[in-house]
Amino acid sequence: MMKRLYLALLTLSLIWGMSFLFIKLLLLDLGVLGVVFWRCFFGAVTLLILLIVQKKLSGLKKIPITPIFFIALLNNALPWALIAISETSISSSMASVINATTPIWTIIIGYFIFSSKLERMQWLGITVGFFGILVLLELNIVQLFHDNLLGVGTMLGATICYGYGAHLSRKYLQNIPITIISFATLAMAGIISGIVMLFFQPDGFVAIGNSITIASLIGLGVFGSGIAYLLYYYMVKEGSAEFASLVTYLVPITAMVWGSFLLQEEITFHMLFGLILIFSGVYLSSYKTKAKKQNTVKKIAV
Repeated sequence: MMKRLYLALLTLSLIWGMSFLFIKLLLLDLGVLGVVFWRCFFGAVTLLILLIVQKKLSGLKKIPITPIFFIALLNNALPWALIAISETSISSSMASVINATTPIWTIIIGYFIFSSKLERMQWLGITVGFFGILVLLELNIVQLFHDNLLGVGTMLGATICYGYGAHLSRKYLQNIPITIISFATLAMAGIISGIVMLFFQPDGFVAIGNSITIASLIGLGVFGSGIAYLLYYYMVKEGSAEFASLVTYLVPITAMVWGSFLLQEEITFHMLFGLILIFSGVYLSSYKTKAKKQNTVKKIAV
């Protein structure tokens, strides 16, 4: 089970590492609301096709509408709008770094609102992983906030939304198939963002005329939203909200890898050292005692 979870974690980090670049590219043509709507649209269509092929459309009748609405709002529509706003004033790499605070907010929200219990080793892992992010980009907290308060503030807002949405998903959608959850939340987020765009940015519906925009939307919507959210909800259901949020530790690394591969950017010693710290943080944060692992195995067996 853990091998599958770690594989899903790595794959998702590779996909989402590219998403920040796509958002930056699409903002000029689509605007903030256009990026959110078309990302949801492409992702939802991808999953709808999958549901049709698997003949699982009937599962949509069992979804709880109210939880789906709030989870779509907190996991998709609102944070994606906040991320797009942030990238109008800060770089995509800076946005990915701030996004790495998601596990911290997930733990805080879980502890104070959802009564989650964490071991000391898991708290240590969160700390080590976040320190690895700072080493990776040679930043400190003061510089992070002084760079651009609006961009940083909206990105932090997005991470808080993710943290709360992850706990809501685990609490209310535990017994619903992953594909159904992913499609329902993306479709609902598309409806929400579409209605808002109709009133505030109607030209966003006809702004995808060139091939570069369409290609970027395929990368952001089909892979970064459709396929990615299958992996994300799989980790929430089979692991935990905290484990799923750990992907944000790896995203800045994969963003650097994509930059090196596509733009020939240099990989420095700080990146390599940060990589070691971050993977250590991921391992420690997903740590469970032997007794808890045995209980988990028994539950799975049942």
